[in-house]
Amino acid sequence: MYNVNGVDLEADEQGYLLEPVFDDEAVRVIAAAEQITLTDAHWEVINYLRDQYREHGHTPNFRAMLKGMAEIRPEVDSKYLYDLFPIGPAKQGPKVAALPQPLGKGGY
Repeated sequence: MYNVNGVDLEADEQGYLLEPVFDDEAVRVIAAAEQITLTDAHWEVINYLRDQYREHGHTPNFRAMLKGMAEIRPEVDSKYLYDLFPIGPAKQGPKVAALPQPLGKGGY
């Protein structure tokens, strides 16, 4: 559970929110819990993941995420994403973006 602006947000046992929250303060709270210091690069990925979630109802798997981010920023490669989200961009990225846990083993 995370407390954002005095409101408790329910999370599963792995720390993923049960419902998406599109509040930037929620991102800051979860990032702090994950020991991630947010940069503009993090926000770019977070906003991409939020857009994908809004459009498709889920976040992309790693391969699709890599391709989608490379369309936004051509220099993006897997190292770039892992530098931002060391536990795994397709898993830790959605968690920090205040989105529910990706479905399936590939994050579909």
